[in-house]
Amino acid sequence: MSAPLLQINNLQVDFVTEIGTTMAVKDISITVNRGEIVAIVGESGSGKSVTSLSILQLLPKPPARYTNGEILFSAGSGEPVNLLTQTPEQMRTIRGNQIAMIFQEPMTSLNPVFTCGHQVQEALRLHLKIGKKEARQKTIDLFKRVKLPNPEQLFRRYPHQLSGGQKQRVMIAMAMSCEPALLICDEPTTALDVTVQKTILQLIKELQQTQQMGVIFITHDLGVVAEVADRAVVMYRGEIVESGPVASIFSHPNHPYTKGLLACRPVLHPKGERLPIVSDFLEHDRPFEAARYTQVAEPPVEIKGPDTTVKQPFIQVSRLNVWFPSKKNLLGKPLDYVKAIDNIRFEIYKGETLGLVGESGCGKTTLGRTLLGLIQPTSGSVRYDGTDLAKVDAQTMKEMRKDIQIIFQDPYSSLNPRLTIGAAIAEPLKVHNIIASSAQRKDRVVELLEKVNLKAEHFHRYPHEFSGGQRQRIVIARALALNPSFIVCDESVSALDVSVQAQVLNLLNDLKAEMGFTIVFISHDLSVVRYISDRIMVMNKGKIEEIGEAEQVYFHPQKEYTRQLIASIPKGI
Repeated sequence: MSAPLLQINNLQVDFVTEIGTTMAVKDISITVNRGEIVAIVGESGSGKSVTSLSILQLLPKPPARYTNGEILFSAGSGEPVNLLTQTPEQMRTIRGNQIAMIFQEPMTSLNPVFTCGHQVQEALRLHLKIGKKEARQKTIDLFKRVKLPNPEQLFRRYPHQLSGGQKQRVMIAMAMSCEPALLICDEPTTALDVTVQKTILQLIKELQQTQQMGVIFITHDLGVVAEVADRAVVMYRGEIVESGPVASIFSHPNHPYTKGLLACRPVLHPKGERLPIVSDFLEHDRPFEAARYTQVAEPPVEIKGPDTTVKQPFIQVSRLNVWFPSKKNLLGKPLDYVKAIDNIRFEIYKGETLGLVGESGCGKTTLGRTLLGLIQPTSGSVRYDGTDLAKVDAQTMKEMRKDIQIIFQDPYSSLNPRLTIGAAIAEPLKVHNIIASSAQRKDRVVELLEKVNLKAEHFHRYPHEFSGGQRQRIVIARALALNPSFIVCDESVSALDVSVQAQVLNLLNDLKAEMGFTIVFISHDLSVVRYISDRIMVMNKGKIEEIGEAEQVYFHPQKEYTRQLIASIPKGI
């Protein structure tokens, strides 16, 4: 019997710093065979990425230190090599050629000063020793394989000119360029639309099968695991707590942590039901109901029709257009436009949550920012409580800012790293002169921190001292500081672990019930939108494709586009 493609034996990785030694990975063993997809599942900080970076020797030394174990890789017919003992020169011939990696964040993985085509072409020329013309043709062929539109045009484009999904596909094309024996995918679909995610998952699976490639697929999305993986390894605090065939882990999980991860996915719960969280299983030994936590929530026996009671619209959008120039002449006059929002009209009612879904580039974020007055419309109107936002002066708009807030997608970049979180949350109170006394402002900030399940002692800490989920809660606390009437949540849970996502969704539901604000919840994840929204609006290419009650749109979509979106959701086992 041939040796496994990759064998990690008793690996231990420590990070040694001035304040002490942290054990990031503790005595883990993982095997990957040719033609097999092994998923590594766990929350942020569980050791998934440290394990993958150890394989390619990409951890900085110091502070990283390999205190035990070996990583055996056998690409050809010869003896397996221990990757931990390879020299930097030997590793350079293996990286990108025999072992490739797709990183989580395509924004930072691509070089902004080179075109996308040049970067893939460079990898081909370096490893395959081929000419420029042949490398160019191979790059365009790879772009076609990963379903990128207009490959010849994209070859000449820079990363900033592509959407997130397109950048991720460029990264996959680069990783696949030298037909590696082992592909490591580190959260490659986390921030992608469900349709793009489905395409990329199918692509990885197809390439893995045709080339008998081994794949390590790192994710916190258990629906994705069920869709692509043969075996799963569950990690928690640097240790493997459970491993085995995906079907058996989903239907008969043994460890409380695995049970918690499986149970807290919104797709399994009826709209409005409180989501369980991992600590319910770890600390309180909550029973795992296999039939309930492995099946998609059934639609209600009778789906209510539209509410016929007369409601007063809180926000009215009428014949709204937002166009951006895409081509200009020598004098700077626009010759052509991208119609980000194309002649749409709808209403939002007071106290409701309107879910806004669609693929990247459909106009969701542009619409969200136009509703807040952050982008001026080309034509049409947005009326907020009867006031046309396009016609108010700067001073009036500043006054209205108290009432309209946004929770951004990325909690890392939406907090100032030089301000403590106490100062960040207190800032809007100071700017709008809501509370004059600094002592009273501090009391209000502590009250807000406790409201989002953080502690008073966190007041003097900086953003880098918090996890992604905690930072997202800080951003929510800042948005709520002024008691707004209207909040836009722009992909605010898309990059969070499934358990942290459950906590944030529960928190939003609790705060909405308590404070009565209106939400536009922008997301590409239809199962999350269905769980939290009263109504769902589906956008496609700047237009409204469909709008209706959440359960109606999710379980009985009227348009083919909506049906495709729903069919693309990983359903689990």
